[in-house]
Amino acid sequence: MRKGNKELIREINRTLVLNLIKNHAPISRIDLAGLSGLSAASITGITAKLIDCGLIFEKEEGDSRGGRKPILLALNPHGSFMVGLKLTEQYAIGALTDLQATVIANHRSRLKNRSIEAAIDTMVGVVKTLSDQGGMESEELLGVGLGLAGIVHGAQGILRHSPILGWRDVPLKNMLQDRVGAPVYVDNDVNTLTLTELWFGAGQGVDNFLTVTIGRGVGLGIVINGQLYQGAYGGAGEFGHTVIDPEGPPCACGKQGCLETYTSDPALMLMVSDAITRGEMEEGVETVADLLTRADEGDVAARKIYAKAGEMLGIGIANLITLFSPQLIIISGEGVRAGDWIFEPMRASIARHVMPGLAEDTKIRIDVWDDDAWARGAASLVLKKLFESPMHREMIEFSA
Repeated sequence: MRKGNKELIREINRTLVLNLIKNHAPISRIDLAGLSGLSAASITGITAKLIDCGLIFEKEEGDSRGGRKPILLALNPHGSFMVGLKLTEQYAIGALTDLQATVIANHRSRLKNRSIEAAIDTMVGVVKTLSDQGGMESEELLGVGLGLAGIVHGAQGILRHSPILGWRDVPLKNMLQDRVGAPVYVDNDVNTLTLTELWFGAGQGVDNFLTVTIGRGVGLGIVINGQLYQGAYGGAGEFGHTVIDPEGPPCACGKQGCLETYTSDPALMLMVSDAITRGEMEEGVETVADLLTRADEGDVAARKIYAKAGEMLGIGIANLITLFSPQLIIISGEGVRAGDWIFEPMRASIARHVMPGLAEDTKIRIDVWDDDAWARGAASLVLKKLFESPMHREMIEFSA
């Protein structure tokens, strides 16, 4: 790792200034010097380069303190763009965003088959379509972020294992980067969503928070001391595969009684099948959306299924609170559409199972779900590279 290197120092100062502009814009160069501790000359040089590369721009003048009014600086949302991709079993979902993670265009394409090659082809097509929709020149593409379910070694860009896709040890970063002609960053999809919360969502200004996602699976994003925690090899956060009951239903990962076997969408549908077999529910529930409709209409069995899922989710979250004592837990994902049918029993279960004295300090927030949130989150991988401290990046690369 480089120490005391002039290039590294320049990178650190550049990232410091860029983050100050992101957090305090519009801001003058004088105020930047005061907040950063850098000289006025250094600030002038750094901001000139940031303007040249389109990351920031000068906007209206600020209030005068006597003399000439200062020129204010802010992020240039349209100076560079990035593409976020979410890869599922059936689709490649993409979003073109600006520097503030505002979605400019969306596109999704169905995978021809479950092969790795077909997925790469489809994702390249989505990037091309989004670039065309945004009228974007190739040099304006800052990078591509890819989020998908599974254990991902982010520093190497390798998907180590995805039970949902059935892939192991796939060098997705290199495979995709060779085709799109821009830097590619890969991570677990829940981590990408957590980054969006950290940069632009409910996690702004919160040093310690967790993002829990429910839907096709159950995931966890972890922020500790303002940094995304991924574990030594990228495997941290496999919340859905924590064992709640070792005698419980079999899980796709090979164990029994994982949280996903009670709370995920496939688990809900298995409970529906069992309820129909027992004669407790009428046939006709083919999807989770059908199950929610039944619950809304007063179906006792449907509400019982959601109550069981909520109870088990509450046990899992109570364990998270006991382990991490976070300031905030954000619950997101497609599964939040179930609303209070799952969240009322979840809250009651948390109250029963959390260590006394801890729950009162943790706020739980349910995020309204947007289908494009996954892709928008993946775009934040590019923003992470842009705003992250070079020292932090070097430590990760060194350990990898």
